[in-house]
Amino acid sequence: MTGYGRGSAAGERFSVAVDLKTVNNRFLDVHLRLGADMASVEALVRRRIGEQLSRGRVDVNVALDRSDDVSYEINRPLVAGFVAAMRELQQEFALAGEPDVNVLARLPGAMQPVRNGGLSEEMIAAVATALDEALAELNRMREQEGAALAAEMHARLDSIEAQVPIIEAVAAGMVENYRARLQRRISELLARDGLEIVELDQGRLAQEVAYLADRSDITEELARLRSHVQQFRAGIDGAGEVGKRLDFLLQELNREANTVLSKSTDLAIKEPALIIKAEVEKLREQVQNVE
Repeated sequence: MTGYGRGSAAGERFSVAVDLKTVNNRFLDVHLRLGADMASVEALVRRRIGEQLSRGRVDVNVALDRSDDVSYEINRPLVAGFVAAMRELQQEFALAGEPDVNVLARLPGAMQPVRNGGLSEEMIAAVATALDEALAELNRMREQEGAALAAEMHARLDSIEAQVPIIEAVAAGMVENYRARLQRRISELLARDGLEIVELDQGRLAQEVAYLADRSDITEELARLRSHVQQFRAGIDGAGEVGKRLDFLLQELNREANTVLSKSTDLAIKEPALIIKAEVEKLREQVQNVE
């Protein structure tokens, strides 16, 4: 689920800012951007995020602004190599001039800031405070998006439930319709071939109809479909992590819709069953955003 949060904290001669951005992902994937002197807080940041989020790609930027005294360390091998290359360039092409200290100072990596000691306990505590503030703002935004997402999923469940009575109504008369079609078809074939119309064996006809009724019975599938929809609704409105449970229920809903399609030849049943499958696929996309 997408969201953004920002938090900040300050202490004596330092300030901390934390920015969090999340986008949809099936698993929790945390990407950190920390300063070179902040490696000691990486485990803290990952742990706190893992305690509150279970899905999504999370981009984390932690910025520490320090105003304490800073000394600089010269990267002697880098500077020596650069000066040697400049000397070689002079000799090979007969150039005048000397390496300029301003050029050397702007050389990337020529001087590195060195602070006295690593992060203090006060700084680490400030990072935790700023991170908690950012997570709180992020979760507020995600809750608002979650409420809108829940409303949309409920609407799709309403659409699925609306198809079930349509299928049941058609299925209720399917056996009798099949009996009538079978009798009519046999009579048409006899008449086409110029054969005498004979009285049909009602026992044999009843066996054929019973076989069809057993093969095309979708009562259990529709009952399970209704049950899965109710469980899905309860999952949406429930607390805690429900994403994986909703994933499973969608698989079951899709399986029941496929079984109804495979058992039925009547277009009046296939059309609402296909609508159910379409709604399940849309729900599947939305559930990827649910923790």
